[in-house]
Amino acid sequence: MKVYGVTGWKNAGKTGLMERLVAEITARGFSVSTVKHAHHTTDVDQPGTDSFRHRQAGAGEVLLASPHRWALMAELRDAPEPPLEALLARLSPADVVLVEGYKTAPHPKIEAHRAETGKALLSAENNSVRAIASDAPVESPLPRFDLDDTGAIADFILADLGLVMAAPSEAASGDLTPPRLRDDCFAMPQGVAWVPVNEALSRLKSVLRPVTGTETCATHAARGRVLAETAVARRSNPPRPNSAVDGYGFAHEATGEGVQRLPLVAGRAAAGQPFEGAVPAGHAVRILTGAILPEGVDTVVLEEDCAVNATHVAFDGPAKLRANTRKAGEDVTEGSPALPAGHRLRAPDLALLSALGLGEVTVQRKLRVGVLSTGDEIVPSPAEPALPHQIWDANRPMLLSLAEGWDYAPVDLGHVRDDQALIATRLDTAAKECDVILTSGGASAGDEDHVSALLRSQGTLSSWRIALKPGRPLALAMWNGTPVFGLPGNPVAALVCALIFARPALSLLAGAGWTEAQGFTVPAAFSKRKKPGRREFLRARLDAEGRAEVFASEGSGRISGLSWATGLVELPDEAVEIAPGSPVRFLPYEGLGLR
Repeated sequence: MKVYGVTGWKNAGKTGLMERLVAEITARGFSVSTVKHAHHTTDVDQPGTDSFRHRQAGAGEVLLASPHRWALMAELRDAPEPPLEALLARLSPADVVLVEGYKTAPHPKIEAHRAETGKALLSAENNSVRAIASDAPVESPLPRFDLDDTGAIADFILADLGLVMAAPSEAASGDLTPPRLRDDCFAMPQGVAWVPVNEALSRLKSVLRPVTGTETCATHAARGRVLAETAVARRSNPPRPNSAVDGYGFAHEATGEGVQRLPLVAGRAAAGQPFEGAVPAGHAVRILTGAILPEGVDTVVLEEDCAVNATHVAFDGPAKLRANTRKAGEDVTEGSPALPAGHRLRAPDLALLSALGLGEVTVQRKLRVGVLSTGDEIVPSPAEPALPHQIWDANRPMLLSLAEGWDYAPVDLGHVRDDQALIATRLDTAAKECDVILTSGGASAGDEDHVSALLRSQGTLSSWRIALKPGRPLALAMWNGTPVFGLPGNPVAALVCALIFARPALSLLAGAGWTEAQGFTVPAAFSKRKKPGRREFLRARLDAEGRAEVFASEGSGRISGLSWATGLVELPDEAVEIAPGSPVRFLPYEGLGLR
């Protein structure tokens, strides 16, 4: 039987979550049994019931039966409470046993958490907790789910238990593709209208998971790929003790105080050209940087500190034992983890993996990011003429470039005019070719917003009204099992939403984990009074003194400001008044993966 626990402090919502999980998992065709641990009296302990009177009279076991159920109750009396394993052994076989309580038992658990209890997370001290189900954002490296999102929690538990298996993809490559996301994964809690930026990010982080399969890749061609497995060293680096300098090597034990004068042996030790034989005690050998220490050598003196003739070397003692040498495995030892799963490989990582003998690595398949532009006013290419009421497509090349720069596989889905049938056909094709789709235009709720209308009528749309400037509307939906991010049509708003929301979400979908925006505090070189209620991102760059100056106009139609800027200034949700010299947070384009 597969055992999974629900744990948490008193009043954290454990029993309610258990009740919903039992209903959800049984509805999917799995059989479920439960175990509940109570530190207090339960209903069967209440005086006055028939079963209580039987047990109080001295019965060792009482079997209580009715037309609806039967229960066998055993009296512990002076015997110790049986361990969970003994209780589980009494259950009839079931697909899943959900256990409420028993927080110190080793089986995997999900922790229920309510902020109002004021209790710290149990998971900080319990490594059997795999995820958090909370009614508020929490600081934890573990996956977080909304406490009421029973479907997503059930998905996680069944996948963790191996009851929901990854569906095989192309058999030739051995690729295994994870289950698709739930159709309602983007749904916000009922009654939520305006979504603060941090809440929207937290929500995305909790509902998304990797959707790509795995494949092997030659290490030299793996830059930008995401490790699907921990990379383990095939051998130590360095593999043998070696010299860190050009100089002369000898046995430290044969030296002492004052001037040391040692006879030289014939030959030398060089990188790739080891010295043959052993160096006798009291002798020295010429040794170059990177050369393996010959037998009889444990210390090296720098050649600049030596006087040398044809037969001897002299230097001032005492020499420090193992001076100017490197130990075997002082960098990485054989069999130890070199890089963790989820790490995105960079040029230095390829050097490390190659040095450790890893000629190929298991990586996540590249996330296929489709980019679709919509709108009657859009002309797909500057090579085509544009009438006064038309504009050339700026979003599609920008978003395709972003996807490529983030090391994904961009898929150009072209442009579709405002025709729902045509858009639906294009989305059908995209859902088969892509892991995620970015659309631009039509993400609001107006008469001509055909993308959101189509996603609402035929897909599963959750239109998020983000408390953000620029880029308030963000349409999130599932189309035939593929997530769709409906970005605003305005290029300034589209870029901001892509950098702030799509970038970390795509990173999670690609198996690289959630990516936080990288920024730092600098003095402002501008003045601004901001009202409360929305977070604002201003196009900005640093001047010669390291102060953040902002683009002359905040108008979202000024695309030139995106090119003028080297990053964004992030202003908080609350009201602020900025004067020259005020500290502001600057997010450089490079820290947002824009290059």
